[in-house]
Formats: sequence, C-alpha cells, structure tokens
Amino acid sequence: RMDALLELLPAAARGPAAVAGVIACYLLYGYVQELLFVTSLQEVGWFITLIQFIMYFFLGLLEMALRGLRTSPLPWRSFTMVAVLTVVTMGCTNSALMYLNYPTQIIFKCCKPLPVMVGGILIQRKRYSLENAFGAVLMCVGLIVFTLADVTASPEYNATGVFIIMLALAADAAIGNVQEQLMKAQGVSGTEMILRSYGIGSVLLLLYCITTGELRVGLGIVTREPSSLGPAAIFAVTGYFGLSLVLAVIRVYGAFLAVTVTNLRKLATVILSFLLFPKPFHAQYIWGGLLVVLGINLAGKKKVQQAVLPTVSKPRDQFL
Repeated sequence: RMDALLELLPAAARGPAAVAGVIACYLLYGYVQELLFVTSLQEVGWFITLIQFIMYFFLGLLEMALRGLRTSPLPWRSFTMVAVLTVVTMGCTNSALMYLNYPTQIIFKCCKPLPVMVGGILIQRKRYSLENAFGAVLMCVGLIVFTLADVTASPEYNATGVFIIMLALAADAAIGNVQEQLMKAQGVSGTEMILRSYGIGSVLLLLYCITTGELRVGLGIVTREPSSLGPAAIFAVTGYFGLSLVLAVIRVYGAFLAVTVTNLRKLATVILSFLLFPKPFHAQYIWGGLLVVLGINLAGKKKVQQAVLPTVSKPRDQFL
C-alpha cells in the first residue's frame, strides 16, 4: 500500500520520498529492460509488453482488494484513451529496442518534457514559466550530450526504430495530461487508474499479438527458456511500483515534474549501464550530467514550491 507508507512520513517529506522511490524502481526497471533485449525475447517486444500489462492489471486488482477500495462510477470507456496511449508509449518504447541501441532510445525519450508542456497547454490550457521551459531545454540538451559519445561510436540507426520511438514520444506528450485530468477532475485514484487502463490495454495487446503471431512466438520462447520469465516478472513488478509512485507525483505536482523525475532516472540508468556494461568514457558525459542537473532544478523548482505548501496546509490531500 504505497500511500499508507507515504503517510507515515512528515507531510513535507512525502514528495521527496515519492521522487526517490520513482528513481530507485526505475533504475532496476531500466537495467532489466536492457537485459531483456539482449536475450532471445528481444524479437518479441510487444509480447513483453503484454506480460507487463497483465501483471500490472493483476497487481492493481490485488491492491484494490487488500485496501478494500471500490472503483469510481465512471464507465470503463472513460479510460480508453489512457489505455490506448499507454499501449502505444510502452509498446513502442519496448519494441524500439529491437531496432535501436539503448542510448539511441534515450536520445529520443529524453525530449519528452517539451511535448508534455505542449500537451499541457493544448489539453489543459496550462501556462508554464520561462524558467520551466528553459530548464526543460537544458535537461534535454544535457541528456543528448551525455549519450552522444556512445551513439557516435555505435549509432545503429534504423528508420523503423526511429519511427517507433517517435510514436512513443508523441503518446507521452498526451498521456500524463490525460491522467492528470482524470485523477484531479474526476477523483480517480492511482490504483484504479492502473487497474482500468492496463486492463483495457491487456485486451488490446492480446488481440494485437494474436493477429501478428507474436503471441505464438513469445509463448514458444518462454516454453523453451522458462528462466526468461524471471527478468520479465522483475521488469513488470518494478514498473508497477514505479508507476504507482509516478502517479503520486502527478497527483501532487503535475505531469511536467513527473516527467522531469523520470528523465533524471534515465540519466542514472545510463550511468548504471556504464558501470555494469563497460563502455568508452568521454569528458562530455560530465558536461551532459551537469546540464541535466541544472535543467531539472530549473524545471521542477517552482512547481515543488507551489505543491509543498498546499500539502502541508491541507492534510486531506493525499498522493494516491
């Protein structure tokens, strides 16, 4: 029960704790994701996504039951857009690794804050300060600089992979804002958001995998190599808890800061990748890291200040 654990902390410490939890979960998530795509499962990216969605759905169902929660009166179709966007962004992100190396994928994904800002302006008519915008630009440039050396050494560009990751990026531009609308305007909990959107997404992915034949191929691989299910399960579980914490950040701070935090964990994941899978090191990684830190500080500072005060003054405001 994620919100119960957060409630044990002082109000001012809940936000930083949720952010730290996001980074920790997604560090392991990113490592296992890279690991999965150097095994025989690398050929079935959508099948891996199907496993991930099904586990998310059942974990959400279990959490709802343990906490005695009831779903809101909203019809399931209200979550269809979130489900479709989630399928596109997660499925395309996983499948892109079939064609692109990990640093190349990050180069595209690190640009997510800017389309999220555009999505916030178009969907929710938000206004972002020049400081937020400049911070987002610095963060994106920093991540690009940080990964540029590895990409230059081994770019492995593929037109199909570039197209797929751009689809994921486009879906990312809208999903956080759509989730924020449901959670804040309709009072939907983070657990219900996961349960309903991933339940619908599981059905969509199952139909897709059956149609393309990827379900048959994926089942054949896990039948021959049952040990491959272990990393897939870790991938799903860490992703679930990371997502729960991301939704907590979205509910309190908004979609933009949530994306900022996930970009920080991408930087940390790349560092971990260098430590676990030795790669050539260049000085520009240091400069890129400094730009990212500065960008994150500028992008999130004002929003954190605005969000902490209501959280302290209104104890009823919870994360999930």
